Amino acid sequence: MPLSFQSENHGNIAFGFFNIESDMLLLENIFFFADDFCDWITQMAQEKEIFKFEHPAFIIENPQDIGDLMGAIHGVHFSGFIGDVYKLFPFPQDPAGFKQNPEGYRTREQITATIHPRAVQAQITLEYNENGKVTVGGFEFSKLNFHELIRYVWRGGYPRFKDEIRPDYIIKMKQELLNCSNPLFDGVF
Repeated sequence: MPLSFQSENHGNIAFGFFNIESDMLLLENIFFFADDFCDWITQMAQEKEIFKFEHPAFIIENPQDIGDLMGAIHGVHFSGFIGDVYKLFPFPQDPAGFKQNPEGYRTREQITATIHPRAVQAQITLEYNENGKVTVGGFEFSKLNFHELIRYVWRGGYPRFKDEIRPDYIIKMKQELLNCSNPLFDGVF
């Protein structure tokens, strides 16, 4: 489930997994897969200091096309992209089943086909600037708040990964961050 995180330029914003059977993440109206996010972080870690990259993501311009997460979770309102995803992968009847699936990457083809009618694919900028701020798709974060995004993905968000099993790409990201010399990642784990 997405949580609220503090950005420097837009206040509190939503970030996170939004369906336990998918590894897609949302950042307000920007959507991308967790393995891409981990690859971006790994690429950032290989830089020595400031950097700027562009990477593809899905952007949904119309808020109504995003959908109603709580309505979809409760099975009462299946609107927008999120509603379409919950029609494919409903919220579990048993609360004990509410755990992020570490094999959520297996639904990528279905999720991609589902988002295409409502989103545009565009390049988003990831930047670490001389002021010590990180920007992802226009959302600026302090170093500490950016670390929170990374740790959220490491945990499997809320409710965490099922059986604490993480996909290989997340384990690889953590190893890279623990071994990198980029000061942006000091103290992330």
